[in-house]
Amino acid sequence: MRYLKIFGGLVIAAVVVYTFVFLWQQSQPKEVVYEVMKAEVRDLRKKTVATGKVEPRDEVNIKPKIQGIITELYVSAGDVVEEGAPIAKISVIPEIGQLANAQSSLRSAELSLEQSERDYARTKSLYEKKVVSREEFEKAETDLAKMREQVAAATDQVQIITRGISARSGKVNTTIVTSTVAGTILNIPVKVGSSVQATGSFSEGTTVATMANMGDIIFRGNIDETEVGRMHRGMPLSLTIGALRDVTIPATLEYISPKGTESNGAVLFEIKAAAQIADTLTIRAGYSANAEIVLDERTQVLAIPELCLEMAGDSSFVHVLTSEEGVTPQTFERRAVEIGMSDGIYIEVKGGLKGDERLRGNEKMEEKK
Repeated sequence: MRYLKIFGGLVIAAVVVYTFVFLWQQSQPKEVVYEVMKAEVRDLRKKTVATGKVEPRDEVNIKPKIQGIITELYVSAGDVVEEGAPIAKISVIPEIGQLANAQSSLRSAELSLEQSERDYARTKSLYEKKVVSREEFEKAETDLAKMREQVAAATDQVQIITRGISARSGKVNTTIVTSTVAGTILNIPVKVGSSVQATGSFSEGTTVATMANMGDIIFRGNIDETEVGRMHRGMPLSLTIGALRDVTIPATLEYISPKGTESNGAVLFEIKAAAQIADTLTIRAGYSANAEIVLDERTQVLAIPELCLEMAGDSSFVHVLTSEEGVTPQTFERRAVEIGMSDGIYIEVKGGLKGDERLRGNEKMEEKK
């Protein structure tokens, strides 16, 4: 029993001693150890990224010259067509007002022609009797030819309105809608059976197809007001398109909007850049894209990681390692430096530092042994 008490007392004493030692160790100050980093000579590029999309420089809406019903479609979205290629066929539905005017013009021309024929016949008879001069006869002959041409033109107009084609000239055929440019069909917003309106003074007309030259692609995006002042036309850009992996497309800045627009509290300026598309790439209108722009750059300058820099007011400082590397405790010298351009990770040092000096970086907390 006596030995049991002695053993218990020893255990309690050991616990007390361990607790005392543990608390004493925890109360000791911890040594701060810093990561040591080095200044180095490197190239710096300050970049920004503009978000936007790629699209054809110009899109053309193909519209009919007459109103009617689509009876045939000759192309589909994605087809590449030449200028003048047929797009659709229209069954004509005459516009009552236009038809009435055309018929009225034809009747008036026919009446004038009848009068001209009578005048010509009378003048010819008098000329053969040498009552009137040759000049008067030739004038009557010319007036008759003019009136015949007016009747023919009025007849053509009525035929075009009612049938979409002129009997006098097979080339005048407005029932076939043709492409006005060479390019790719982007969209066909109508179907067979759709009603279409003609382009005119009081109507924009129905778009039968939208076309574009997909070889002439531009990037359209927005840039923040804090960076637009560093940009100018002719700057090179690098485009990356989300749908095309591992592809970088060179581009040239062509346009910077003179007026900004506010979006979510920020003022943005529209930019446009001409993309240089390789023949092996297939670009679709509306692809989202990012444009990487180099706003400023420095070649082979002394630079340090920005995390080594300490700012105090308008002054910049670094902490230069004065003790041996790997030896603790570390000692540092606080030194003022002159800084230059930053790329967001590294910053240029123009003065106050040598290229082989070691600097204080991130700190790590280690227990003092």
